[in-house]
Parts: sequence; C-alpha cells; structure tokens
Amino acid sequence: MIEALLFDNDGILVDTEPLYLRANREILGEIGIEIPAEVFADLSLRLGKSIFDLARERGVSEGEVEDLRSRRDRRYLELIHEGVTVIDGVRECLLELHGRFPMAIVTSSKRMHFDAIHKGTDLLRFFDTVVASGDYERHKPHPDPFLVGAQRLSVAPQSCVAIEDSPRGLAAAVAAGMRCLAIPTPLSRDGDFRTASAVLASAREIPAYLEAGIS
Repeated sequence: MIEALLFDNDGILVDTEPLYLRANREILGEIGIEIPAEVFADLSLRLGKSIFDLARERGVSEGEVEDLRSRRDRRYLELIHEGVTVIDGVRECLLELHGRFPMAIVTSSKRMHFDAIHKGTDLLRFFDTVVASGDYERHKPHPDPFLVGAQRLSVAPQSCVAIEDSPRGLAAAVAAGMRCLAIPTPLSRDGDFRTASAVLASAREIPAYLEAGIS
C-alpha cells in the first residue's frame, strides 16, 4: 500500500539543473576547467560527487576549492533570482494528489537555494515537510535523505514512493527500501534507470501510475 510520496526538487519540480550547471561552468571556467554536460551528468547526477573534484585533480588547494564553491553558490543564487521555471505538468500533478497522500520534498539543495527557488513558485503549500541539505548526514546516492523524509511523515520507507530524475536519486530511494518513479531530464536521460518501478515522461503521468498500483 502506498502511504506517502517523496519528491525530488531540482529536475522534478523546478527546472534548476541547467542553472546549477551554468554556475559551475562559469566559476570553474575562470581557472580553465570546462564542464561538458555529460561530465556534469556523470559526476553530479549519477555518482553524487562534487564537481570541484575536477579542480582538485588539477592541484587546486582545498582553500581555493572552498573559495570557488562559495563563489559558485553566490552565482547560482543570482541565477535563481533571475527566474525559475516550474516543470510542465507539476502543478496539475500536485493539485490532483494533494490531500490524498502525505507528501515531502527531499532535496540535496542547500536551504538558502531552496528557499530562493520557491519564493515565487507557490508549490510548498502542497507539501507536509521539506528535507534539504543539512537535515541528514550523507547525501544521495546514500539513503539518508529519504529515510529522514519517511521518518518526518511517520511512514515506513517501504510504504513510500519516491519521484526522481537522476540515477543517484533513484539509487538513494532504492537503498532506502522505497519504490521509485523516474522522470529523466535532458541532462539525466542517458542514465541507468533499470531499478525504477517505472520511467515516466512527465509528472502528469504520476497519478495514473499510483491509481493503477505500482510494484
């Protein structure tokens, strides 16, 4: 029986991953490091590793890495403030599901970025809780974020369905004992989603899969 839904944020609710990629490209580009989309997808969306490992491999010191990271975070925040797009089909999906299931957002975003993203989306009214970076010990692909989400909703992980766009998010949900619906984005679509309960094209398809019952 499905008792709760746990949504990823970036790439599932809001189209912010291209902004995050742009911020990383701009800052690391200043020290001569290029970030092809496939490299970003592999490091960030599949493995859950830091994009600044590319700088470390060039011999950049940890102090310099932290400075670059801080500048990246500021640049990403600037891009967020310029405007964030809610992904097509998300509002309709949430309107249909609201009140039928407890729902949480489970994200790797830092709280300052998350709050800025949703300042004007009007999506948070659909959710019972938000689990963001700092609320758990280990990031995705570890199960910790989803386990915290289930705990906050007072639901067993096995009774939860996660909705994810990336292989690392899928791995985290599966490791937590949850079923997972995957909705790949242009950045993540070449990933391995074989362990997903279903691979969907849009959030609009989620209510129908829940109605049918997923295994």
